[in-house]
Amino acid sequence: MSVETGGSAETGVGWGRPLPVTRGKLGRRRLLTTGIAEVRGPAACMRRDSVFRRLLVTADVIAIVTAFVLTVELSRRSLQLTWAVLAAVPILVVCAKLTGLYDRDETLLRKTTLDEAPRLFQLATLCALIAWLTEGLLVRGALDRHEALFLWVSLAALLILGRSVARMIALRVSPIERCLFIGDEISAETIRAKLVGHGGVNAKVVAHLDLDKVEPWSTDSFSEPRLAEIRDLAQTLDVHRAIIAPRSVDAGEMLNLVRTLKAVGVRVSVLPRLLEVVGSSVEFDDLHGVTVMGVRRFDLTRSSAAFKRAFDLLGASLGLIAISPILLAIAIAIKLDSRGPVFFRQLRVGRHGHRFHMLKFRTMVDGADAMKDSLRHRNEAKEGLFKIAEDPRVTRVGRLLRSTALDELPQLMNVFKGEMSLVGPRPLVVEEDQRVEGWHRRRLELMPGMTGPWQILGPSRVPLKEMVAIDYLYVANWSLWTDVKILLRTVPHVLGRRGL
Repeated sequence: MSVETGGSAETGVGWGRPLPVTRGKLGRRRLLTTGIAEVRGPAACMRRDSVFRRLLVTADVIAIVTAFVLTVELSRRSLQLTWAVLAAVPILVVCAKLTGLYDRDETLLRKTTLDEAPRLFQLATLCALIAWLTEGLLVRGALDRHEALFLWVSLAALLILGRSVARMIALRVSPIERCLFIGDEISAETIRAKLVGHGGVNAKVVAHLDLDKVEPWSTDSFSEPRLAEIRDLAQTLDVHRAIIAPRSVDAGEMLNLVRTLKAVGVRVSVLPRLLEVVGSSVEFDDLHGVTVMGVRRFDLTRSSAAFKRAFDLLGASLGLIAISPILLAIAIAIKLDSRGPVFFRQLRVGRHGHRFHMLKFRTMVDGADAMKDSLRHRNEAKEGLFKIAEDPRVTRVGRLLRSTALDELPQLMNVFKGEMSLVGPRPLVVEEDQRVEGWHRRRLELMPGMTGPWQILGPSRVPLKEMVAIDYLYVANWSLWTDVKILLRTVPHVLGRRGL
């Protein structure tokens, strides 16, 4: 086995040819320092999981009690809590346990709360219905409809907020999750990039086992000696999780690998190659003991398209009404700052390839396109794009609008007109769209969006090739709840001045 650390290498006994393993920066040096006195192996994994469980239980209890107290205190009638509430709290916690709300984090690399929001709403609904229908059991004096509705909304909101805070604390106080990546180099680099700079993740790849460098003629990719060496490697490096990107190997061999890692307390995550094409929107079908994945249709049904359009119209209408004073103030500031129109209209490619003019507040001097050739030597973008970090064409007001993403607000008018959606694939300019080929063009099946899955990935610009693949998977996995989650996750990116 070959282990590389900072340019040097150690060679141990392998299987005829060494098993290629690349060590990350958290290598043997860390294991020989104070960290060796800490809890390691399966005990460390269980301790990390218990931190998340305990904090989540605490957050749920606080949320339930607070919701009931607020409902009683803010009521105009003389309501009082009964002692039965003390029994209701553990019952609700048990219900949350039975629905898996305390067991998700041990299987996930990215610890999120929004993904479990539907189940939290179900828990809040159950609680509010019991309090309303039992009449005097939990609250002395029956709740009316308004009080029951307030209890439901406040409990759902407090559960989501409390769990978000609990996970934030747990990620800070728990040690970093040490990962062993088993797969090709390209997939390893992708995973390394995804583990850095994204919220909800506290993990790092400490070693990489490259299966592409194993003998191509070998018929025993995971023989007993090989599995034993992988097991020893995981224990030596104090690996908490193995991330596997399977090649074309026998299902039995892959199962033996997973069982070997699980036997020493290592968590296992798998990158399913099929989902790179069909996405995660599949239905698992038990065909009398054989699991079959049913792939949903790619495009939207007429009813789904109608729901999405209604959601866009409602959101755009309410948004334009709510921010109309802000739009007026920005328009005045642009006119006072520089000559030229208030809006910038750019030709973009929309649904089914139809072109439209996307609206933005003008952030550059009038005639900025004519200046592009003289600035081409300062271009910092790749793949034929044009981007300058400190673009001299940007006005003073424009710099502020770009940093706060306020220049994107006029696109609500594009949404209202039916040219864009609140959430959808990124609308590309004609030159970029011409470079999208093959099945990636299926991204045009949906209306382009003001925001999308590419926007919430982090502060760095997403390369065009990766962006169109992300857009394709968004189309393949669309649901109204997905749109809501993306909108909610867009807010911290805008507030953090990470732009659109």
